[in-house]
Amino acid sequence: MLLTFGLLAYLSHPEIVKVKKPFSIFPYQINRWSGVEDQFDPKVYQILGVDDSILANYRAPGEPPINLYVGYYQSQREGDLIHSPKNCMPGGGWNIIEASIETLKIGDITPIEYQIEKLILQKGKQRQISLYWYQSRGRIISSEYMRRIYLFYDAITRNRTDGSFVRLISPVIESEEKTLATMKSFARELFPILQEYIPS
Repeated sequence: MLLTFGLLAYLSHPEIVKVKKPFSIFPYQINRWSGVEDQFDPKVYQILGVDDSILANYRAPGEPPINLYVGYYQSQREGDLIHSPKNCMPGGGWNIIEASIETLKIGDITPIEYQIEKLILQKGKQRQISLYWYQSRGRIISSEYMRRIYLFYDAITRNRTDGSFVRLISPVIESEEKTLATMKSFARELFPILQEYIPS
């Protein structure tokens, strides 16, 4: 009984894991990419329940624009959970016509491969691509299922449920292949910067 009580007390303790740096100082110049701050409607932030976030539109010469959103949660114990774009996107009028896993290689000499999610979305004649992943407690996760497993596991073993959601969106202008290649290039430049903000 004492062990059970101790475990329950440990798991119910509200941990607070803050970002390494606030997203208010996130750079709007990432190599050749120049960004401009954007904002969701205040009601959206209430629904998301994020503790810190950034929403910005980045452009580079000769490339399609890329919308970046990062939402960070200090704790996911009290009902504020990361929302899946597979639920949010259709609500904005965009239909998911394809979902698949992409490999993102980070690093030049000995690159590390990460699995991330790709969605192809359509609204009327418009198409766009979304790349996203869950960056939580030192892991890059694409699977909704594995995200929940790790959330439960880390809550028990590390007393941590903090996590973040990283999402890129870009319109398909010339071809899906060119848009995807551009987004991956941007993601590779973005990745080391995210490490400076999101706790490992």
